[in-house]
Amino acid sequence: MRIDLCGAAGEVTGSGYLVDTGRARVLIDFGMFQGRGATDARNRDLGPVDPARLDAIVLTHAHLDHTGRLPLLAERLPRQCRIHATAPTIDLTRLILEDSARIQVGDHERDLRHARPGERVDPPLYAHAEVESVTQRLSPVAVWTPAERRNPAHCPPGALAGGDGWLQIADGVRIRMREAGHILGSASIEMDAAGTGGSRRVVFSGDIGQRDTPIHPDPDPPSEADLVFLESTYGDRNHRPFAETVSEFQTIIRAAAWDRAKVLIPAFAVGRTQILLWSLSELFRRHAMPRIPIYLDSPMAARASEIYRTHPCATDAETRALQASGAIERGLRTLRVLETSEQSRALNDEWGSSIIIAGSGTCDGGRIMHHLLHNVWKQGVQMVATGFMPEGSLGRRLIEGARSVRILGRSVEVRAKIRTLGGFSAHAGRDDLLWWHGHLQDAPRTALTHGEQRQRESLAAALRGRGVRTVDVPMRGASIEL
Repeated sequence: MRIDLCGAAGEVTGSGYLVDTGRARVLIDFGMFQGRGATDARNRDLGPVDPARLDAIVLTHAHLDHTGRLPLLAERLPRQCRIHATAPTIDLTRLILEDSARIQVGDHERDLRHARPGERVDPPLYAHAEVESVTQRLSPVAVWTPAERRNPAHCPPGALAGGDGWLQIADGVRIRMREAGHILGSASIEMDAAGTGGSRRVVFSGDIGQRDTPIHPDPDPPSEADLVFLESTYGDRNHRPFAETVSEFQTIIRAAAWDRAKVLIPAFAVGRTQILLWSLSELFRRHAMPRIPIYLDSPMAARASEIYRTHPCATDAETRALQASGAIERGLRTLRVLETSEQSRALNDEWGSSIIIAGSGTCDGGRIMHHLLHNVWKQGVQMVATGFMPEGSLGRRLIEGARSVRILGRSVEVRAKIRTLGGFSAHAGRDDLLWWHGHLQDAPRTALTHGEQRQRESLAAALRGRGVRTVDVPMRGASIEL
């Protein structure tokens, strides 16, 4: 068996693994490269993936860095090739890919308008037709869970797997999905694959979430593997405890309320936005701070939140209870969802304290750039970074203390206060990654992916110190054989 790494090796985007057993070829994720070096040419390069030879595709979750290149495969996939994912992942993948196609088509039309005579303008990576073609292949898989979580109230039949949870997806290949706790529907993948040299079990962690945080259930680690691919986004450090993070968040919002200041929060539409709204609802319900306007300036995040509401069985018990009682909505009475760009621009003329949540989470696109352009040069404004900012991104430059940045082609001085709240991250910190890996018996061979080099090397040293004899830190294009 050979596994080719298609991305997210030495970096945190472009996840993809091509598994070739000699009897079948299965692709795990196929995400878009983002941040520094994320050129169209790089995203168009399929690497070792020949779509016509794929027998199946499996998704760990819906984020663009795990699904964003799937439409590039659409026209050449065999008729029998299905894309296996949990039901929430299917709904979120449709949303994310449709939004990605809309942005690319819009950018292409803008480039055509501004192109000089005779200048070549590359087509979009894909359009809505390719997204529709690939999403028609999505096939739901139930999450296998511990017995005590199986079949809770409000779960439709088949949402959670009973029995042993295994599903045959190709010749000699079966998979089982376990809760990853990262975003709604996220899963770690156990794969049993029989090849010409025997049978092996390979585990793909996907993105692992933190324990003891709201909305998403805790990760459910596997216990057996011959080889495990483990994410390492925060392999060199831990996050602050969630309760401390919420307390600091409360302090920031209270100060903004008294100072009549704006708080800008770049946030991913799926996962991060829902955690932020959950936390704000709780703080307002507890009367822990003055109620001030909240603007969700992301139609996509609003639609993602609706998907969260339609899959209560994929959330934790506390969230299901709060949702059923209407408590979350009552806590967010000051929330206003902005649909149009005109509504977004109108915030420039508003004075007084407010919270503006907008995408993208890395500040490299979306409506947050518009808000930064009009506010980051002002004293008293605060920008709160709530997650990982890739190297080269605008968000990374801001949190590293840049005095001046370019936004939408204009140079802007930075006078706003830039804060980071790592406890809101949807990724496990170092200790949680070690906890997850510690459930695997016999310290199997481990390959660290989805992390920059410093983070991977730090986590590799920790794993070796715990007796894991073989820890690989492969780069994109590498192959690992069993």
